[in-house]
Amino acid sequence: MPRLRDVTANAPDGLGPRAAGTRGIPPVVRLLRDRLDAGQLRTASILCGGAVGALARAGVGRALPVRPGDWPWATFLVNVAGALILAWLTTRLSEMVAPTRYWRLLLGTGFCGALTTFSTFQVETIRLARDGHAALGLAYATASMAAGLAVAVGATVAARRHRYG
Repeated sequence: MPRLRDVTANAPDGLGPRAAGTRGIPPVVRLLRDRLDAGQLRTASILCGGAVGALARAGVGRALPVRPGDWPWATFLVNVAGALILAWLTTRLSEMVAPTRYWRLLLGTGFCGALTTFSTFQVETIRLARDGHAALGLAYATASMAAGLAVAVGATVAARRHRYG
């Protein structure tokens, strides 16, 4: 499989391999782009974003532990934050030329994918219902979906307003 440097070896402005498209790019990123092929860069982007997202989720989980019969604030907050970030990011990156094609993978698939958690949301909702807190479980499920949808719409509108004024 060809490496990115092989595909873009001759810069049109004559400044040498990749020099034209690398101004303002940190040296570590330039080094990775020159040594890894496109598939490896995609995988690395997802892994790096996922690692940061998982650490953020774990931090929120530790800061806001769930007690039986209480509102699961940690999961609620990370899922709502993930919906907001993903909606804003998707809108911004689809309506502009991104500085690199790996932003969606890094932040969308990696970071937001690891930050948010449908499975924990599901388990917490079922646990609330099984432990005799059916109304709280229903309220949690409803509020989670409503808040996620609301912030997704708000983030999309904000991203477009920023773009189009």
